[in-house]
Amino acid sequence: MAIISRKPRNSSLRFQTFVDTSDLTKKKPEKGLVRGLRKSGGRNAYGRITVRHRGGGAPRKYRVVDFKRVDRDIDGKIVAVEYDPNRNVRIALIVYVNGAKRYILMPEELKVGSVVRAGEKVEPKVGCCLPLSGIPTGFFVHNVEITPGSGGKFARSAGTSAQLAAKSDEYATLKMPSGEVRMVLLGCWATVGVLGNPDHKNISWGKAGRTRHRGFRPSVRGMAMNPIDHPHGGGEGRSKSGSHPRTPWGKGCKGTRTRTRTNPLILKRRKTGRK
Repeated sequence: MAIISRKPRNSSLRFQTFVDTSDLTKKKPEKGLVRGLRKSGGRNAYGRITVRHRGGGAPRKYRVVDFKRVDRDIDGKIVAVEYDPNRNVRIALIVYVNGAKRYILMPEELKVGSVVRAGEKVEPKVGCCLPLSGIPTGFFVHNVEITPGSGGKFARSAGTSAQLAAKSDEYATLKMPSGEVRMVLLGCWATVGVLGNPDHKNISWGKAGRTRHRGFRPSVRGMAMNPIDHPHGGGEGRSKSGSHPRTPWGKGCKGTRTRTRTNPLILKRRKTGRK
């Protein structure tokens, strides 16, 4: 995969770049693995906005991805690679020997025709899913469970993976994509390999419309507001009134630690804030 830029035939194409889609082999999703999807606009169950600047966007349908790899000890063949509008990594359609069809996240080095398998005694090859206790130290994994049987939660975005750094009697030590080092029970399952589409992070969206199509609404800088609306507002010229960076509600940001409790399973925190 590669980053593609187009001829600037108009001003909207001048700075846009796209990810190459030549790896996709199927346009329409599998009918039995699609569900309806309603957007929340950043609102929680009480109707209150908990994530700002969300709304609109192109309509989508949800592809049911098998994060638990429920078909165990049976071979599955990759028959198609598809685009998923709900995530930045490609998804692979697998057809198992028993006729079952499932979507999984597409790792690098796999292609149409590759055979994958999930099980406790499976050989740790790319695309195969097994407990961390059966994966050698130093391997890169993705779609890692946080508790046994919960389904993959860690390392699920494009180009990411977690490295299995060490194993003890009960826990495995993982180096996460964020740089955090944490322990996970050896009974948690993970899939071997690094996820594909790593160039997604290098896309230049190029115009405001592409961002709106993704469901993101405009964000206004605090310095451009009045003092009544934001702690950074007001002043003559560019000024934050001499305060440290703050949220609209006066709490510290850009480096302020917000965790109130420490997790004993986290050995090294991820790097946050400014360097």
